[in-house]
Amino acid sequence: MGVALGAVTSFLVSNLNDRARWRREQSVRWDERRLDAYAEYIHAVKELAGRYQSIAAGRGLVTGPAPLELTAEVHAELGAAEARRSALSETCALLGDTDTNTASKTLNHCLWRLEHLARGVPTEAEQSWENAYLEFRDAQRQYIEYARASLGVTGPANRDVTWPSAWRPRVDRPRPSDESGPDSRREP
Repeated sequence: MGVALGAVTSFLVSNLNDRARWRREQSVRWDERRLDAYAEYIHAVKELAGRYQSIAAGRGLVTGPAPLELTAEVHAELGAAEARRSALSETCALLGDTDTNTASKTLNHCLWRLEHLARGVPTEAEQSWENAYLEFRDAQRQYIEYARASLGVTGPANRDVTWPSAWRPRVDRPRPSDESGPDSRREP
């Protein structure tokens, strides 16, 4: 009787250990795929946002990035990048949780708002590039927070760091007493 009880106990413990190991392996497998999907998607979004910012610079809506003219070639590149972003968002929808998927939808809407502003597409409500870009950055941060949570990564993604004032671009203004001198600089 003791031998039979030992055999049954050994079988049950072994079976439970095998099931636990299989669950851990499956969890790791899906976490790796989810991480890849989240990372590829956010990189595609960031790439598009950068392109839209360059187009906005070309239209004088923002300064900073190299201006980009909206040519047929650029339209084609944007179309391909948007198709890639769309496909990656579908992968995220398959693998992600509800909060992350909802955050990705909000991020998509903010990205499309940047596209509309960059291209000059009229919309119901007026909005400055600066405000739209701040909303985009907030949506991007929210998406990253939810993606990290769904992967079980704890703690904040980063802390706010203020840009050192000595590193900020300086805008030279003409001196009131000498506005027409040879060394005076004017803002564009």
